[in-house]
Amino acid sequence: MVEASSMGEEYDSYEQRKSKKRMKKAKKEKVDFNRDNPHKSGRGTGKEESLKDRKIAQASRIRKQVDPETAKYFSEIANLFESNEVDLEERSVICGNALEETRGKEFELATDYIISHTLQSLLEACDVDNLCSFLQSCTKDFPFIAMDRSGSHVAETAIKSLAAHLEHHEGHPLIEEALTVICKVVAANSVDVMCNCYGSHVLRSLLCLCKGVPLDKCGYYVSKSATNVADRLNLKTFPSKEDDPAQFQPGFPELLKFLVSEILVHVKEFSKTLLVDQFSSLVLQTALKLLAGNDEELFHVIPVLIGCEEENIAEGNLIETARVRELVKLLKEPASSRLMEVVLEVSPEALYNVMFAKVFRNSLFELSSHECGNFVIQALISRVRNQDQMEVIWEELGPNIESLFKMGRSGVVAALIAASERLHIHEHKSCQVLAETVCSVDGSTKWIIPRLLFLDHYFTCEDKSNWSWHSGAKMHVIGSLILQTVFRFRSEYIKPYIASITTMEDHHVLEAAKDSGGSRVIEAFLSSGAPGKQKRRLINKLRGHFGEIALHPSGSFTVETCFTTSNLSLREAIVSELLSVRSELSKTKQGSYILRKLDVDGFAARPDHWRSKQTSKESTYKDFYATFASDDNKSTKMSGFLADTSNKNSKPKTVKEVSKEIGQ
Repeated sequence: MVEASSMGEEYDSYEQRKSKKRMKKAKKEKVDFNRDNPHKSGRGTGKEESLKDRKIAQASRIRKQVDPETAKYFSEIANLFESNEVDLEERSVICGNALEETRGKEFELATDYIISHTLQSLLEACDVDNLCSFLQSCTKDFPFIAMDRSGSHVAETAIKSLAAHLEHHEGHPLIEEALTVICKVVAANSVDVMCNCYGSHVLRSLLCLCKGVPLDKCGYYVSKSATNVADRLNLKTFPSKEDDPAQFQPGFPELLKFLVSEILVHVKEFSKTLLVDQFSSLVLQTALKLLAGNDEELFHVIPVLIGCEEENIAEGNLIETARVRELVKLLKEPASSRLMEVVLEVSPEALYNVMFAKVFRNSLFELSSHECGNFVIQALISRVRNQDQMEVIWEELGPNIESLFKMGRSGVVAALIAASERLHIHEHKSCQVLAETVCSVDGSTKWIIPRLLFLDHYFTCEDKSNWSWHSGAKMHVIGSLILQTVFRFRSEYIKPYIASITTMEDHHVLEAAKDSGGSRVIEAFLSSGAPGKQKRRLINKLRGHFGEIALHPSGSFTVETCFTTSNLSLREAIVSELLSVRSELSKTKQGSYILRKLDVDGFAARPDHWRSKQTSKESTYKDFYATFASDDNKSTKMSGFLADTSNKNSKPKTVKEVSKEIGQ
């Protein structure tokens, strides 16, 4: 207790010293702390200066020392909980009594480094009545608790506890009442809270709770995950669970609208500063993603964020010429560029079209060349609505693909290729230009696949004519994504790529199969519209190594794709190789799946029965396809071992397309 008390005192004195220094500095510079009427100070004027003053005033709030008797009381409760001698019913009673003791002292207790941990335990274990009572009592101090290093954890715990109690419908009225007063006070202080590193996180959780989003998914609404990249490049085969509204709780949609609208009121006054602030940008990104699909709200929110005047919005003139220049500058800032990515991702079509025409047209290459702006262009391209817009993008970026690669902006090229495939425009040209770009030195198609697999290494190599396979290095993520997209094009457009991958050295194919990115490229090729003979030619290069590949985390998918594409003799060879490493495979997570999927145990026990079973499966699939495929594809040859694998004039069908045909 003595150590804990001294720690608290040291922390308090340190905070007090910092606060006094800030106050002296502010006084010296004649800063006016009046939030409603900011005046000229020694360093600047207007809204940006008043925002700095708000932060100084906020930081100057000094926490009172917790009295020794109260500190001792909460220490005893902490020791009691740690002893595990309290049953659940008794624990709930203790929590209720302890939270009653916090009345009037919530800010001091929540921001105390030691006691805040005990307070979190109380909020996690208390019933909904005591939880809501605590929040109602500390309403006026909640923003300051949220902006404190220790207090933010208490505020976060309270929000998580509210979310947990939402599962019980009888507590909804109490929760809504408590949440309403919290939203009002946070909204009134939203500028301070959203610009604070701790407060920003609490406000994002509050927004998610109002929407009904599980708080463990809160990070999804601001992260740039691999799922997001797959979605932008049309590689996201199935929707993510995070996207599924069925995963959400009921939520409070009216409170969400209120909170966002109040945030916007404050954003308008300080927009130039807030849009480039890292923490406020995260809050605004979360708000936009939570409103995705609600076009009516987005039509109100987005114009305000991008700085449009209300009278211009009413007249239909969303973006003035002067504002366009300012927006282009903002797209080169880290925080505001990330915010604009989200704006483009969620924008209704009408808003997207206006921004495309007024802000981005004629600035595409300039922004693509920038370290921040290029991500905005990727988001723009991934959401392009029609072929006319794609034509504009291609005119500005198509001739500059090599320059983009040299500058390290391969993500823009990947988005361009994916949009071409999605909208069915410039498909042949995009494949051709991409191949010519990586073969510009020697004109040989042999190195197309290797150079794209090691994209950065190739384009940073001074002597490109003597470039060779970069053995042992991890393959380039974006390069492998580009190739996965390329292999979704029609077979007549990708002949150079087919020739390149099938003429690769055997050990290079094996190395690619062991790499997470390279293995996806092999799978994409085997699932493409390439001739079955060419596919089996590549599979033969891996003979003798299927057991080795299957032991890699991503290798089981490659082995499964090879098995599906192979003829009977190749399938038997694959299973025989897996049989030799069956014991090692069974100990891995992916191994048990592939052993079961390929029926390795069945092959070991009864090889003849296994062969007849494989033949029967393929025959059944052939009959099914002949019955349910559309008339245009009745002549399509099977992808299995009973016939050749592809129709050169058609792309492989997705699961969704086949399901649609079956429905018809």
